[in-house]
Amino acid sequence: MQNRIVEGAGLGFRRELIDALKNTTPCAIDFFELAPENWIDLGGQSQKDLRFFTERYPFVCHGLSLSLGGPGPLNTQLLHKIKGFMAEHRIELYTEHLSWCADHQQLYELLPIPLTEEAVHWTAQRIRQTQEILERPIAIENASYYIQPPGAEMSETEFITHVLEEADCLLHLDVNNLYVNSQNFGFDPLSFLKALPLERTCYLHVAGHYQEADGFLIDTHGTTVIDPVWELLEITYQHLGHSIPTCLERDFNIPSLDKLLPEVERIRHIQQQYVECKPRCA
Repeated sequence: MQNRIVEGAGLGFRRELIDALKNTTPCAIDFFELAPENWIDLGGQSQKDLRFFTERYPFVCHGLSLSLGGPGPLNTQLLHKIKGFMAEHRIELYTEHLSWCADHQQLYELLPIPLTEEAVHWTAQRIRQTQEILERPIAIENASYYIQPPGAEMSETEFITHVLEEADCLLHLDVNNLYVNSQNFGFDPLSFLKALPLERTCYLHVAGHYQEADGFLIDTHGTTVIDPVWELLEITYQHLGHSIPTCLERDFNIPSLDKLLPEVERIRHIQQQYVECKPRCA
């Protein structure tokens, strides 16, 4: 059996939304995204609920804990479980963060990788190992960060480009992360966007963020997407020359489905300017 093709507009798959999704089957949602770590080895009703949706919709796996840039050993046991999980649920795409989040144990925070040549080689080698185990190319997401590691030998866009080229992997572009970092560290998001290897882009994220009293932005995925991020999404499609699968992330303060759907529909509306985007149902 072939894996399901991911296209159009998607939504993060959250347990809080399962009952509503079963009742409404919204046409605006083309696919769902999940973190495999949250679903692997689960049985009972959770497994039945997941199976109900993976039999009907395409899914994307977005990893949270592989720590591709971290100093600890790569978690190959987890990767083999992810491989089996993806095969079981006919999932084609796996993405992870260009960051690190573990040493001898999980740190539960996505931390920036030093922008050095040594880190390029180290991270690219771990991505290649991941791709060998999963037997497929993976996509790497530009992460949000709140500190800049010292000793940078190159720009962030150069680092991302070198890692993707050396690992021969794909780019998962998070538009909100790009916007948040640009505002917090004072760089031009459009110049950053243009400097990325956009030809490797296969997947996009949009999300909301929180603004502190001093103006500092926190990537919470806990509120609605703001207009500058929507504008940056459209500019991304313009530079790509077409739309690609784009997921709305909402991980906290999750509202009812009817309040989330307008944002998914807005993704589709923007996409329709670049390619015909048909609903899954009439």
